[in-house]
Amino acid sequence: MALFTDRVDAGKKLAKELSKYANRSDVLILALPRGGVPVAFEVAKELNVKMDVFIVRKLGVPGNEELAMGAISSDNIRVLNEDIVRSFQIPERVINMVAENELKELERRERTYRGDSPKPEISGSIVILIDDGLATGATMRAAASAIKTKNPAKIVVAVPTGARDTCELFGREVDEVICIATPEPFYGVGAWYGNFSQTTDEEVCELLDKARALPAR
Repeated sequence: MALFTDRVDAGKKLAKELSKYANRSDVLILALPRGGVPVAFEVAKELNVKMDVFIVRKLGVPGNEELAMGAISSDNIRVLNEDIVRSFQIPERVINMVAENELKELERRERTYRGDSPKPEISGSIVILIDDGLATGATMRAAASAIKTKNPAKIVVAVPTGARDTCELFGREVDEVICIATPEPFYGVGAWYGNFSQTTDEEVCELLDKARALPAR
């Protein structure tokens, strides 16, 4: 049974859980593209705070790309799932090769989404990282690890739904975790949305353009 009609509905519900951060100039919402962007935009709009994207890519196991052996951020910060790397006996050269390919895609997305716009100021900000859900959490973990190197005042991970174990794990890694629903068995993020169609690059760019007008005075 769907818990959320679509990502817009999920964002509106998530905004209610984050209401204490409304109208604050020190709050920065960072969406994980692409699916996290429509969710984050609704939150930013409801809370009237700044929003941008933080781009990370999953490092898929060769031949089984849906399985994450880790993730990489556009600053070339890597987070590896050591259990997966060990289980599949993945050599370092293979990890490096996959990471190099994903870094090219990261750079392409940075150009597509950001154009000439500067990256947001993270130091001293309360950063709220938003995605459409958490399964293994590899991508979000890479994002949080990269953000930690930039001296934020606080890191909040906020998602509409997630695997209970993953959400609990983040409770030990960041300052605050907001996860509306942790259904069991989890099945996957898409299982809890009525409409989980893929978000396009065009939609991301359109929402980011609108987000640049936030916060509205």
